[in-house]
Amino acid sequence: MELVWKLLRQHISIPQFAGFAFANLFGMLIVLFGFQFYKDVLPVFTQQDSFMKADYLIMSKKIGMGNTLSGRTNTFSGSDVDDISSQKFVKKIGKFTSTEYKVDASMGVNGVNVLNSELFFESVPDGFVDVPLKDWKYEPGSQEVPIILPRTYINMYNFGFAQSHSLPKISDGLMGMIDFHIFIQAGGKKEQFKGKVIGFSSRLNTILVPQAFMDWSNHEFAPEEHSDPTRLIVEVGNPGDENITKYLEDNGYEVETDKLDAEKTTYFLRMIVLMVMVIGLVISVLSFYILMLSIYLLVQKNSSKLENLLLIGYSPGNVAMPYLWLTIVLNVVVLLVAWCILFFIRDYYMDFIEALYPDIEEGTMCPAIALGLVLFLIVSVLNMIAIRRKVMRIWLRKD
Repeated sequence: MELVWKLLRQHISIPQFAGFAFANLFGMLIVLFGFQFYKDVLPVFTQQDSFMKADYLIMSKKIGMGNTLSGRTNTFSGSDVDDISSQKFVKKIGKFTSTEYKVDASMGVNGVNVLNSELFFESVPDGFVDVPLKDWKYEPGSQEVPIILPRTYINMYNFGFAQSHSLPKISDGLMGMIDFHIFIQAGGKKEQFKGKVIGFSSRLNTILVPQAFMDWSNHEFAPEEHSDPTRLIVEVGNPGDENITKYLEDNGYEVETDKLDAEKTTYFLRMIVLMVMVIGLVISVLSFYILMLSIYLLVQKNSSKLENLLLIGYSPGNVAMPYLWLTIVLNVVVLLVAWCILFFIRDYYMDFIEALYPDIEEGTMCPAIALGLVLFLIVSVLNMIAIRRKVMRIWLRKD
């Protein structure tokens, strides 16, 4: 094999192999980056609320200029609720109940006051809240109230207040750091409560409290007040049912941040990643062609000498081995360099993703590592087959 190495070194074209290495690295990196980025970003579009199931839709009436000028209300009457519940696609329906009194609240983190504002609470029937009952429970008279905060509140804190005040960022696993105090003053009564944050919602822009607390507090602080719901929570069998869209359009209803939007976004994400990976694969195929062309030229230049080696007793495997090792080493170097570059690129973009979505699972580079190994094995096997066939043709004197 040493003789073959000497022959091979005489005709190696550094620019040809450098071109192959660069093209293969570029193609491999595009493929691995597209696949890894898709795996890292997908949870952003598919993660569910910490309390709401996937098949729940938040329904409200559209508000337009006609409603404002005519004075028509955007609340749901009893007949509206009955009509919606009678639809075949509806499995269960619940009303949003809002506070009939004034609420002031303050939120702090690590002893630092973050928010002081007048707010309002809403509630839905407990059957729609997908958290353990022991966490979503209120006994009348208790000073601790479970609450679910809009994720927008936490995002504003993480990206604004926390950075400027060097405070820790809040994720689902650090909800216990939030101090939430509730002050109610109505009907000549004053009361103070401590809010216990048990989850965040990206589908609701309101603070959710248990139905038991809402019923008790409305009766306690505003017994004479009552208003119809402006939003409904509806469980459907299939969020993609065309009958849902038609019914909403016919009745002037709309759905807030419905599941269909997330599915459409995920679909377009898959399409973009697929196109990027196809481009990378095309570049990799072209680089494979460059490598095989270079190897063929090397073999062709040494064909008479290789034929002599075969005639004096060298096996085709021994003659082909140096060329096989050359391609395998090049492929290994390209794969390792691609992994290293991808590691730094991923570390860079994950900082932005984790800043925007602190509770997202960080994941690993295992998808890119696995895909890289698969591509390496496929390319190496194809290289081995092509080289052995070329040497066998010389041995059989077909070239």
